[in-house]
Amino acid sequence: MDSFARGTFNVDYEARIDWDRLRRERVEKTQRHMKTEGIDALLLWQDENVRYLTSQRAIMLQYRSVTHYGVLLGQEAGPVLLTSGGEIARVREAMPWVPHIETIPHMTEPGLVENVTRNRILPHLEAFGADRGKVGIDAATFTMRRAFENALTGVEWVDGEHFMYLSRVQKLPDEIQALQEATAIADAVTQTAIDHVRAGVRDCEVAAEAMRTLFRLGGEFAHLASPFVASGERMSPPTRFATDKIIRHGDIVFIDIGAMWGGYFGDVGRTVICGKPSRRQQEIYTAVYECLHAGVEQMRPGNTNVQATRAFLDKAAEHGLENNFINLYIGHGCGVSPNEPPYVGEAATGAMEIEFRPDMVFAIEPLIWVPNVRGGGGVRVEDMIWVREDGPEYISRAPYCEELLIQ
Repeated sequence: MDSFARGTFNVDYEARIDWDRLRRERVEKTQRHMKTEGIDALLLWQDENVRYLTSQRAIMLQYRSVTHYGVLLGQEAGPVLLTSGGEIARVREAMPWVPHIETIPHMTEPGLVENVTRNRILPHLEAFGADRGKVGIDAATFTMRRAFENALTGVEWVDGEHFMYLSRVQKLPDEIQALQEATAIADAVTQTAIDHVRAGVRDCEVAAEAMRTLFRLGGEFAHLASPFVASGERMSPPTRFATDKIIRHGDIVFIDIGAMWGGYFGDVGRTVICGKPSRRQQEIYTAVYECLHAGVEQMRPGNTNVQATRAFLDKAAEHGLENNFINLYIGHGCGVSPNEPPYVGEAATGAMEIEFRPDMVFAIEPLIWVPNVRGGGGVRVEDMIWVREDGPEYISRAPYCEELLIQ
């Protein structure tokens, strides 16, 4: 398994990602877990699960998910891709690995949803022998759920969303390589943004230049729907999207855009300074930098996310900033979803305690902000971390800001 990104092209001179193997292994891995958990079939609508089991790349509409594409999977058969009429001709031509494809409308109007349920979904569940079994579902609108319950009366519904999180959490070798490539693009996107930070440029202009690099290098889209570039006082508290604010001398500038490639996400964030930093800005940056490395050091097989969280918080306490974290997690899982369990340092109660295992991948992103700092007192540094047998490995390589780091 490579520890670097070889390149995104399809070449004849070396072995790279074997996409046919990866597609097959993802389905087989999911079906093994289904048998272990006693799940007879899956009916999945979340974009990442459709991509994971079919490799369908399709048009994505903002504010509109779980109603356009779906996938059915049995313990032995499938997958069955449920796709929009706008995609069907291309899918049939370009995706020979999908054995069964059904055309569906947007799953919004009750009559349309009822027809799809009875005439597109039920026959496949019957063929799987799952029409009176346990079916995992990850998401559905109220209209969809009501139609499923009315038409699929013999089904016992179980949690397919959490099942898929746990099924995907330890990455396959080709997945690790895809994450390496996505992170290499994310590093390049981040570097482009850094290179365009200067006084007189707007936050949204920095984001625009970075997005050009993302598409130039073959990225599908950013980690975030709206690129996160925030300068100066917009980082305390954080404004988590790019605005028309003009960057000024002495401003902290935070960049979090990332990249998706081949269905996998690289999530990288960096904080830099425009001009000369103040001592207080350096103190905050140094605290975040040290927190990041202290926590990541604990991300070893056998340790838990609770132990890593304690290391983050203890290091922040050494700087008197343990109460200045953003009210959010410190890290999250990353793969075909840009953000998923398990979490590290989740601020809300009820989060899972998990043990780190080899081939888990996380985006670790401590964010500390202090109010009333001229030029901004909010800092985040984010890296992609691969948990290996012998400890954590940093996948991301974007540079840290030497001017902000107290040596």
